[in-house]
Amino acid sequence: MRRGVLETVISGRKTRTSHAQVVDELGRAIIAGEYPVGATLPGDLDLAQRFKVSRTVLREAMKTLAAKGLIVPRARIGTRVTPKNQWNLFDGDVLTWHFHKGVDLEFLTHLSEIRLAFEPAAASLAATNATDEDVKQLYTLAAEMSESTHTPETLALADLKFHLCVAEASRNPFMRTVGSLIEAALVGVFKLSSPASGESRREEVSEAHTRIVDAIAAHDVDGAAEAMRKVIITGRERVKVALEEH
Repeated sequence: MRRGVLETVISGRKTRTSHAQVVDELGRAIIAGEYPVGATLPGDLDLAQRFKVSRTVLREAMKTLAAKGLIVPRARIGTRVTPKNQWNLFDGDVLTWHFHKGVDLEFLTHLSEIRLAFEPAAASLAATNATDEDVKQLYTLAAEMSESTHTPETLALADLKFHLCVAEASRNPFMRTVGSLIEAALVGVFKLSSPASGESRREEVSEAHTRIVDAIAAHDVDGAAEAMRKVIITGRERVKVALEEH
């Protein structure tokens, strides 16, 4: 099973297969600007020798990068890096590579804007469609955020589980596809500012998420959306403060 953005950033583990290694290293290099937009990548023979892989493995890796919108092959010209507006920012790998390079407030703000467009709507749908079992699980996940044993890493993962559970409870299959964006936004919060350092802040996080569940359990469509909106905005403001301090 593919590891998500958050787990990849937390663990720092690198991929192991030859195909994944080529995709990862070239993807990071493109996002970092080592191969700028419009640049032509080295030829297949050079890349195959560099990564010590077969031409078959290299071709499959190039197909993967093309599917992510990063490159496009051109006959008699070579493989070129595409404009940034063609990169698939919904792709977990592309988001991971952005965080490896280092992101700024503008990038994180864009992520929060997308979350504000999707997640309050997911919470509203959950207020209509969530089952009793969904509500029970959400209460459990919200309560777990206040546990004193949390490290920044475990709290970030607990936060992620909660938000993905809301997306599932919406019963809209498209909501689940924004999971990588939710992960990426939480990666930003995790790397820059985590509430795990103080018990009072953990309690605040737990209570804020519990208010989302309260509204879902009460079938309060507007209340669920507003509670979710407040959680996202609070996280965004915490990241802004952390960036200013840095």
